[in-house]
Amino acid sequence: MNSEVQALLSSGVTLTDAALERLLPSATTEPHSIHRAMRHSTFAGGKRLRPILCMEAARMVAGTGQIPEGAADLGAAIEMAHTYSLIHDDLPALDNDDLRRGQPTCHVAFGEAIAILAGDALQNLAFQVISNLPAPPATIVAILHDFALAIGTGVGTPSALPPGMIGGQVMDIEGEGHKPTPELVERIHRAKTGALITTSIVCGGFLGLATRMGVPSIPPFADGWDADSSRSPDIIAALRTFGESAGLAFQIVDDILDMTQTSAELGKTAGKDTASDKATWPAVYGIEQSKKDAADLIADGFAALEPFGPAATPLKSLAQYLVDRTH
Repeated sequence: MNSEVQALLSSGVTLTDAALERLLPSATTEPHSIHRAMRHSTFAGGKRLRPILCMEAARMVAGTGQIPEGAADLGAAIEMAHTYSLIHDDLPALDNDDLRRGQPTCHVAFGEAIAILAGDALQNLAFQVISNLPAPPATIVAILHDFALAIGTGVGTPSALPPGMIGGQVMDIEGEGHKPTPELVERIHRAKTGALITTSIVCGGFLGLATRMGVPSIPPFADGWDADSSRSPDIIAALRTFGESAGLAFQIVDDILDMTQTSAELGKTAGKDTASDKATWPAVYGIEQSKKDAADLIADGFAALEPFGPAATPLKSLAQYLVDRTH
């Protein structure tokens, strides 16, 4: 990992954890059990990739060189939703895992009932945090809409977009024990993992646009994009393309690591996908082709960011890290 990416990740973790500490109820807030459970899973570790992608997308689009006001809170809300999905995914009824980020999973530490409710509470708190962002009402509505679609079942989602995270989880469950097809595995990955990564970047872009439009003296991007609201759909479309490419590449690499790394290296139980007959990219294409596909997707994502010029360098570096990581 190069020093620039290491600095991005380190500062992003610091900002995200500070926001989470401020936004989550303390362990002494009643009812104690659920708040301890929420904090147990939220602060069990993790790279905070989704909030970091969110903050860097907001910074890039804002054009001020600074992370816009509210971006850390937005990233924290996205991390809450991600953590909720992990708590529920680890439950006995789903993946039945007892290890997450090297720590006991929430239901192992607090029991199934509290774990279910902790996940529910984190999801609700995420929406509450977004509704309180220091942004224009239209921006908050746009963020809430995209975020809700990304974690949903696909209801109300435009046909050009994959179903949301929950829809992908359902397809993943129903696909167990069946021979995976290229179409099925791509649909699952774009929904279950890719949708939340994509909305992290898109929602960061919405917040960055609100900042940019309030600072009209900012120079235009490389191809002339500026604060003109008529160009906003082009900017969001580019971010969505980048997010979809990075999200799918991230999950392909996860599939590869599940087959090639140990539980200690991963911080979770290795080999679960193979043991559960999950629809994975290597199961369809093999490991070497999977590595090539992940690299090609990142190249596609880079192309989508070309109009942003040098301002896109941090996001590109993070995307490259997604495919180069070993855990």
